[in-house]
Amino acid sequence: MMRIAALQMQAAAGDPAANLARIEKAAAEAAEKGASILVAPELAVTGYGAGEAILDLAEPADGPMAGRLGAIARAAGVAIVTGFAERGGNAVYNSALFVDGASLAVVYRKSHLYGDYERALFRPEKPSAGIIEHGGLKLGLLICYDVEFPENVRRLAQAGAQAVLVPTALPASDHAALIAQKMIPVRAFENQIFVAYVNHCGTDERFAYAGLSGIAAPDGNLLAKAGARNEALLLARIEPEAYRASAAENTYLADLKV
Repeated sequence: MMRIAALQMQAAAGDPAANLARIEKAAAEAAEKGASILVAPELAVTGYGAGEAILDLAEPADGPMAGRLGAIARAAGVAIVTGFAERGGNAVYNSALFVDGASLAVVYRKSHLYGDYERALFRPEKPSAGIIEHGGLKLGLLICYDVEFPENVRRLAQAGAQAVLVPTALPASDHAALIAQKMIPVRAFENQIFVAYVNHCGTDERFAYAGLSGIAAPDGNLLAKAGARNEALLLARIEPEAYRASAAENTYLADLKV
């Protein structure tokens, strides 16, 4: 069993110092509430809507920003997953970083970029199914639009993931609630895993965000959910053993024919 915290956050576009301070505050609060991991949104460090400034703010995965996040994780005693702009050679990637404050640091690069905005800034990575072991559980990472393709979640589930953590930047729209409150629980149910979907809220110069962060269980229920407008720190117990009956009744992975 592991307790997870999800930070629905109003990031300051183009201000990594302010955003890291917000993540630091949330990490301390998450630790006080018994969480062992905190998940922040897509590009939470730079702000999703920072535009071309993201290219200047991008850092390598072992740069000062990663070092700062590692120090925050170490001081709070919680692992952190957050979105950031990763400089890799001549390219910039829309990435998520996992740090545990000790020796483990893992980077996931978004494979399915959304819209002209992202495609003008980032290079996509090939889909992958890396597994992180933390707190006795196997975790997978996706970023926002990635999770809307069932193949990506299924790939992680087949690799053994018990929970998939999804930093996201879902914009406000007439279908945002369908994605956040229906599609995400379906992804959890059809793979019999947990899915934490962690969004921005509020607005910046370029986007208005839908909020509606949630943590879905293998039976399709939302264990925790946030509203559309305000910041929130969600907490939920990730306890696969509590969903044995659901896994026994819904044997999609075992019955899949390819």
